[in-house]
Amino acid sequence: MGGATSCLKDAFGRSITYLRLSVTDRCNLRCFYCMPQADFNWMPPEEILRFEEIVQLTRVLAGLGVGKIRFTGGEPLVRKDIVKLISDVNQLEGVHETCITTNGVLLEDLAGELYHAGLRHLNISLDTLRPERFSEITGRDFFHRVWSGIEECISLGFSPIKINFVMMKGKNDDEIVDFARLSLRYPVDVRFIEFMPIGKHSKWGKNHFLSSDDAKGMIEKAVGILEPVSRGKEAGPAEMFTLPGGQGKIGFISPLSHRFCSKCNRIRVTADGRLRLCLFSDVEIDLRQVLRKGVSDSELSHFFTETVLKKPARYLKNKQDVPSCDRQMSSIGG
Repeated sequence: MGGATSCLKDAFGRSITYLRLSVTDRCNLRCFYCMPQADFNWMPPEEILRFEEIVQLTRVLAGLGVGKIRFTGGEPLVRKDIVKLISDVNQLEGVHETCITTNGVLLEDLAGELYHAGLRHLNISLDTLRPERFSEITGRDFFHRVWSGIEECISLGFSPIKINFVMMKGKNDDEIVDFARLSLRYPVDVRFIEFMPIGKHSKWGKNHFLSSDDAKGMIEKAVGILEPVSRGKEAGPAEMFTLPGGQGKIGFISPLSHRFCSKCNRIRVTADGRLRLCLFSDVEIDLRQVLRKGVSDSELSHFFTETVLKKPARYLKNKQDVPSCDRQMSSIGG
């Protein structure tokens, strides 16, 4: 793996260095805020990007300086041979970091293989520490399986391990302080994410919204002053802090209360091969069609260079100035 200099820039001079790549829309949980609870069908297998297509597009993007690749879903670990795909991408020149966002259900079984494949960076979605509430939010009684997977990954030496907590007023905001304390006891980064209105069947509402500033105030009142952590130039949107004596860090991702569009360095590819230049815009470019024409790496490189110029300056807004999109998060890629 190497470190190519980014030469993929949008029309506003932002360097694109980060790809979020969905490998499946399928999931083994049914989180009420992520997936429609009825009237949905999985994508047909022939519409999902093939492994050779994924390797080609990541190889070309890595050559353009997109060195960070995150595998998402759905739940990426349900995709057959996902470990081999991660290993293959890890060996591409220009790829300096592979990551995965997972619900953790299959981590205990696959952690060793993932580590051997070169994966070190894990984001684990977990919105409660209470087993009964976990079942209520996700529709499945898998809390203990997820927690065992987290402990296994800590013991194997994965780093960083990030726990993503979506804050929902009236649903789990009474656990914010408990999650913050995880960073005192474990070498994990706990990231508090504002609830976002994604999907035409979204359960989002202002009555469920809690800002990062509110969460920060709750933590400082109960646990202690949060000390800011300096970040590298390729750092993501999270504002990072530590608590005195903490083994890990605490982060806040605030797409609604503190927009970070001007620093956006990412593009997304959905499981069915649509290139999304902005999470909150349903404008998509059919990348799968391009790939299945048998384009060369040079032609694909030109496609990405030209297409990324269409990336908007900021997310599109509705009349209430709240971002939204029709496509479900499980379909876009978390």
